[in-house]
Amino acid sequence: MKQWLPLCLALALSACSSTSELTYYQLPTPVQAVLQSASQAGAPQLWIDQVRIPDYLAENGLVYQTTDVQYSIATQNLWASPLDQQLRSTLAANLSARLPGWIVSSQPLGNEQSVLSVEVTDFYGRYDGHVIVSGEWLLNQQGTLIKRPFYIDLKQQQDGYDAMVKVLAQGWQQAATQIAAQLERLP
Repeated sequence: MKQWLPLCLALALSACSSTSELTYYQLPTPVQAVLQSASQAGAPQLWIDQVRIPDYLAENGLVYQTTDVQYSIATQNLWASPLDQQLRSTLAANLSARLPGWIVSSQPLGNEQSVLSVEVTDFYGRYDGHVIVSGEWLLNQQGTLIKRPFYIDLKQQQDGYDAMVKVLAQGWQQAATQIAAQLERLP
C-alpha cells in the first residue's frame, strides 16, 4: 500500500495543477482603411493626440459587467497589446477611411493641425448581452475647443469573448463614424 502512496499523491497534484490556456485579443483594423498621401496641399490635418481609458480598462484582461454594479476583469482572456494603443490605432484607421480629404495621423503633423483627444469611459460586454462603448472627444481646432459625447449600445448576437471583441470593434467603428460626421461639418 505504501508503494502506491507516491503515485496517488503525484496524480492528485497533477490534477490540481491543470493549466488553462491564455487567449489574446486584438481589435481588427477596418478593411476599408486606406493610406493617404501626405502631399495633399491644403488638406485638413488631424492629429489623434491620445485615447485615454480608466484604470479598470487599462488592465490586461477584457472587462465584463456581471451585474448592474459588478465588473469582472478576465484573467485568461487578455488584450494582445495595451487597449489604449489599440483604440488609438484603429481610430486613426477608421477616421482615415471616413475622412478621405483629410490627413489623419497618430503623430504630430505640424502647426496647422487640429488635435483630437478621446476619453473612453466604457468599453465592455454586459450580462444582458449588450456591449457598451462610450466616452467623449475633444477637438482643438486652432484654439477653438469642441467637445462631444458618444454612446454606443450594441446587442451581442453570440456568446463568448470572440464575439464580444468583434462587437466592441463595431461599437468603436460607430463611434469613429460619429466623430468623422461631426468633423466634416466643421468650418
